Amino acid sequence: MPVPRLSRCLWRPMRFCLSLLARVQAANWTLGLYHGVGRNPPAPRSSDTKRARDSREPNRSQICRSDVYLLFAFMNELNIENLHIAVNGQEIVRGLTLRVPRGEVHALMGPNGSGKSTLAKVLAGHPDYQVTAGRVLMDGENLLELEPDERARRGLFLAFQYPSEIPGVTIANFLRAALQSRVPEGEELEATDYYAKLYEKMELLGMDRSFTSRAVNEGFSGGEKKRAEILQLAMLEPKYAVLDETDSGLDIDALKTVAHGVNSLRGPDLGILLITHYQRLLNYIVPDYVHVMVGGRIVRSGRKELALELEERGYDWAREGAVEPAFR
Repeated sequence: MPVPRLSRCLWRPMRFCLSLLARVQAANWTLGLYHGVGRNPPAPRSSDTKRARDSREPNRSQICRSDVYLLFAFMNELNIENLHIAVNGQEIVRGLTLRVPRGEVHALMGPNGSGKSTLAKVLAGHPDYQVTAGRVLMDGENLLELEPDERARRGLFLAFQYPSEIPGVTIANFLRAALQSRVPEGEELEATDYYAKLYEKMELLGMDRSFTSRAVNEGFSGGEKKRAEILQLAMLEPKYAVLDETDSGLDIDALKTVAHGVNSLRGPDLGILLITHYQRLLNYIVPDYVHVMVGGRIVRSGRKELALELEERGYDWAREGAVEPAFR
């Protein structure tokens, strides 16, 4: 009896799962979960010794459980592997590797020209940048194979460093159109549900309702533009958010307001990559991890204390301490 061919819609997720399972099993070998396979165990000196050794060795059910746990770990992270990015033939990002699991905030710091914003634009799907090597997986799916709108629908959000103005389109209508695009074709977003959610998020962020009647970013101050971005983040509820220099152009009061909004949205279902030059933003949005990017690569990683050390010692210190040379 011939085996029926799988449709594309079934094969694609199955392929991702099989690929991830292979990676999980490889990780298990590395972790030593299969330490008894492929080797001749030493002869037991007694039945008691054998029982003790057997009790330490994982059985098949333990191995299967570890496979499942690691599989779900791969399915809940934004995973950037050995990424190389070029623009107009010039390589900007050179072999960057970074993992951002859901539920964590990772700060990416670095001087001007280090490739931070380039990374953000490539994650969002900017057509002017070429990925020459590496890959980006979001919950196990190759992000680079998707169009920008598909990436957004899958759960990726980018807050721009310099948000654009959209004259004639109110924030309320803009957000409603964005949410409508996620509703199955032929269905309509319920207006009452939409406005209930909108006002709930605005209250959470401490925003006045009149704010949504203004045109998107038209005549906005720097702080108002960033608040509008955070409102979009709250309404769209993505899995991963890339905040590209959210502190750019903000005074201390606006910075505190934006930081309050981001902190209000932190939780186990959202992974955040926070891109910034300066440590001051991290006083208000405390990251789980800090990464220092110089010359297109991550040269140092650590906990939040790394940002304080970087502020004191400067980027030259991070560059000099790199395992490989990080070019200016």
